[in-house]
Amino acid sequence: MTDSIHITLQPKAAEAKWGKKASLTPTDSGFQIHLDNAFPARSIQKAARQLDGLGVEEVTLSGDGWDLERQWAFYLGFTSAKKMAGVQWQGEAATQLSQLAHCFSWARQITNQTPEQLSPEALANATVAFLTPLAPDAISHRLITGDALLAEGWVGIHGVGRGSERPPVMLVLDYNPTGKADAPVDAVLVGKGITFDSGGYSIKPSESMSYMKCDMGGAATVAAALGLAVMKGLSRRVQLVLCCAENLISGHAYKLGDILTYKNGTSVEILNTDAEGRLVLADGLLYASETGAPLIIDAATLTGAAMVALGNDYNALFALDTALQQRALGYATEVQEPTWPLPLAPWHQGQCPSPYADTANSRPVKGGGTGGASNAAGFLSRFVPEGGKGWLHFDLAAAFNSSNGPLWAAGATGMGIRAIAETLRQEAGKG
Repeated sequence: MTDSIHITLQPKAAEAKWGKKASLTPTDSGFQIHLDNAFPARSIQKAARQLDGLGVEEVTLSGDGWDLERQWAFYLGFTSAKKMAGVQWQGEAATQLSQLAHCFSWARQITNQTPEQLSPEALANATVAFLTPLAPDAISHRLITGDALLAEGWVGIHGVGRGSERPPVMLVLDYNPTGKADAPVDAVLVGKGITFDSGGYSIKPSESMSYMKCDMGGAATVAAALGLAVMKGLSRRVQLVLCCAENLISGHAYKLGDILTYKNGTSVEILNTDAEGRLVLADGLLYASETGAPLIIDAATLTGAAMVALGNDYNALFALDTALQQRALGYATEVQEPTWPLPLAPWHQGQCPSPYADTANSRPVKGGGTGGASNAAGFLSRFVPEGGKGWLHFDLAAAFNSSNGPLWAAGATGMGIRAIAETLRQEAGKG
């Protein structure tokens, strides 16, 4: 990278000739970024987006002030769906930054793949191929595919995915660095892996469906979070459960009015086939509950309501275990991934009533009605043990952008990976 452009940090404002709000000005060897001292990381990320817009392919971060978080902010702004590299790291943080880039680039690239490229089985296999080399002696896995899901009682994943010619899959990946087959499972990560979401018979409009390749972003996020934790020396046994399916329309697809009865006896009437994420996650949460793990974390691009509430800058965090929720918010703050708590109480379980089943999967109004993100979290809370103790639900409002913006290129962001990885590292084993 000897010919790469050098980028330096400048705490002073740009000279007047460049305009009052200039954040990026040329130097003899490249460019300097004029920091907004109130929001330095954001100003760096915005300037990096400008450099990407200029077509710059390779840069070297030079001079003073480039701590880990500032270098990482630059990387997030500089990279895009077509370019996941090109930044020469500086200083002692280089190893940590390389680990982050490895995990984020995998998650972003797989989320940006086309629906044709990424079937449910392809997502599961790609996850195994990503994680196994990180700890080949400690990782094993199992795929439960197609009608085998029904045989084992995983009715949610099967029901949502049965309308596609490409079968649904549950991936169970076991990271067990103890080497003991009877070692307790300290944590389970559960991810929504809807590789394409047409909405089913509650079909989405084209403008919403056009970027629904991102609906497996939860699966990519928890897989990358596990990878990052492993690279940082995670010594606890953790299992990863990905709930993978295509939500398509056919003569075999599930329909409004159908009732699914889960392994814990909960019956669910389908009032919206586009509220499918919670149906597949319910299976993953039930599996996690069966392990006896004291920590369960799920992540999903679950509701538009979370995006309405928080925009694309924050992920939403739900929990009934408020002490754990507060600690997780602290970990997210430490790694500078904006995360915000939204309301969840036990009574949210009753917000989607059904005259035919224990609950419906949604309310029969557009978008699920008011409080949709909390109602979805309430639905999920039916499938976790001990009244939600030890359970966290991330609704990934900040995981994907449908178009270029001032902070992010179009596509997957990876937001949530660091927060979940840090929560896993800090909390696994506490129970």
